[in-house]
Amino acid sequence: MTHDILPPLGILAELTHRCPLQCGYCSNPLELLKANRELETDVWLDVFRQAARMGVLQVHLSGGEPTLRQDLEQIVATLAENGVYTNLITAAVSLSQERLKDLKSAGLDHIQISFQGARPETTEKIGHYRNAHAKKIEVAKAARQLGLPVTINAPIHRLNIAEVPEFVQLALDLDADRLEIANVQYYGWAELNKAALLPGREDVDRQVEYVTGIREQLTGILNIDFVPPDYYADYPKPCMGGWAKDAFVITPDGMMLPCHAAQSIKTLAFSSVRDMPLEKIWRESDAFNAYRGTDWMNPRCKACPRRDIDFGGCRCQALALTGDATETDPTCIKSPYHDRISEIPFTDTVQKRIIGGAKQKAPAEQA
Repeated sequence: MTHDILPPLGILAELTHRCPLQCGYCSNPLELLKANRELETDVWLDVFRQAARMGVLQVHLSGGEPTLRQDLEQIVATLAENGVYTNLITAAVSLSQERLKDLKSAGLDHIQISFQGARPETTEKIGHYRNAHAKKIEVAKAARQLGLPVTINAPIHRLNIAEVPEFVQLALDLDADRLEIANVQYYGWAELNKAALLPGREDVDRQVEYVTGIREQLTGILNIDFVPPDYYADYPKPCMGGWAKDAFVITPDGMMLPCHAAQSIKTLAFSSVRDMPLEKIWRESDAFNAYRGTDWMNPRCKACPRRDIDFGGCRCQALALTGDATETDPTCIKSPYHDRISEIPFTDTVQKRIIGGAKQKAPAEQA
């Protein structure tokens, strides 16, 4: 089936798992990688040159906190030299204005700053980092002064869903080009803390109604992307636009994945960019071809008119909730397991643990 495989367009490059924050909704795996397992600079640069030759158009530099990589300027410069658009996804608390200038000079195209809350006290309570909110605002303003496009990323969950209108005002105040209101998807630490993070249906309905209206009002002023929560949807979203369809992920130690949670599917063996060219992994890897397209689908999904829209939804979520990665994503209203969504527990006890710092930093995360 390799002759039907188109080149990838984008990469999510997780440069490190190290991070100064302790966000309970983090999608990184529970077993965080230490710095000594991260890809060396020359390996990352070779990977990005290969990616450009494959036709990759954009790379999202993420983590953890990517600014903890001392070679970030070199990475950005190499991507720029090869005509690849770069988006830095950062918490911004460890990013100085001087370094931001250096990154812009190296060729950085865009910065995406995550805010844990629209209020200082929420940001600092969720991220467990003093003065984080003020630091983020400082970096966002500096980026606009440098002429960099700015996206404000608002990961939404039960602890901050009431602040959605304030996130919109924050983005307007910061002259952001884009606001991403992204309801948390439950993988990694977010899966562990799901009982405390998942908002109630009434709160979600209010959020959807508000965002629908304000997007229309702000057309041409602020671009608002909205990622609704899977658990309150009738149909699933396509994973990464479709498993191995046009994008992939590279972990800090070089594993190449169709999506950031793919390693939860233990029946699949993933390859490292240290051992194999990107092109070969993309086209020939059994893991990448496992759920690519529609041939793999169970009869229910294969017969569905949405099969080329959502591609059966998330394979990792299907596995987590049904035990079978080939099943229909249970968020789909047509899934025989759809009722399992309503069985997700909610407990105040877990919520209190998270607010107090339930997610303790592993050694790999220490900045």
